[in-house]
Amino acid sequence: MKHYTLLFLIVIIFSCQNEPKNIKLSGPVFGTAYNIQYNSVDHTNYQKQFDSLFNVVNESMSTYIPDSKISRLNRGEAIVVDDHFSRVFENSKTVYRATEGAFDPTIGAVVNAWDFGPEGKIINIDSTAIDSLMTSVGFNRMGLKDRKIVKSGESYLDFNAIAKGYAVDVIGEFLENKNSQDYLVEIGGEIRARGINLEKKSEWKVGIDDPNFEGEQSYSKVISLKDESMATSGTYRKFKIDDNGNRYAHIINTKTGYPSKTNILSVSVIAKDCMTADAYATAFQAMGIDRVSSFLERHPELKVYIIYESEIKELKTLALNNFPE
Repeated sequence: MKHYTLLFLIVIIFSCQNEPKNIKLSGPVFGTAYNIQYNSVDHTNYQKQFDSLFNVVNESMSTYIPDSKISRLNRGEAIVVDDHFSRVFENSKTVYRATEGAFDPTIGAVVNAWDFGPEGKIINIDSTAIDSLMTSVGFNRMGLKDRKIVKSGESYLDFNAIAKGYAVDVIGEFLENKNSQDYLVEIGGEIRARGINLEKKSEWKVGIDDPNFEGEQSYSKVISLKDESMATSGTYRKFKIDDNGNRYAHIINTKTGYPSKTNILSVSVIAKDCMTADAYATAFQAMGIDRVSSFLERHPELKVYIIYESEIKELKTLALNNFPE
């Protein structure tokens, strides 16, 4: 009898050890924070692996690191790019062409020329300097051949509007390679969800922030995500106001080199992968509601939720392509 009792206990212990565990990890990265939840049959903590992957992406595409590949490229050095750089470059080219240049990673030097300081006021900037910088803008002037970037002139490359979403995908792909099919990866509001939340035995629930100019957080809506990614671009925290009360977004118009005057406060995009959602969220801020609506008629694979301000300063929302309620 004791033999059977001992065997029974061993079976229970073994079963518990093989029961998937929902592991939660968080920390600082890319000037923001990450939150990751994933199931693990063997209860493995991948904190070190995540930190290593974040470092690899940073060393490839961070304009804040002087010796990153993108910084060296922008200084005019001839470098061989890595797989991460190549994937982001090719995806950026796809979105650039689809949006007719509304998404353009070569606008970075112009973005840097504008000072979105805490005072929130339009500062007179030398139009001659902007015109000069705009001569190097145009992603169509760049190409990728044999892992080398081919470019003309002083073009400055900046992947900040897509790299964070890409990093989310990198972590997600890592987890899938470890046979973790149920996870949620979030970095600074950019999200990739697969499977379900095992802890709550339901689909992943994610919130879309209300545009709040005072910085307090509240949710416009909460939706379910399964096997999809979502990215949100908001202008309500980075903007300037001119003497007439017009608000200009930190999104720079890639045709003029000046901040976009817009009534759009935030754009949330759902796509299969997060870097695609991230890039389109930025582009749609610059395109405006009418152009976005027309664009989405030809792109049913993208779901979009826009929060904007009416002419009488009322908050309005617009859900397109069956964005979840």
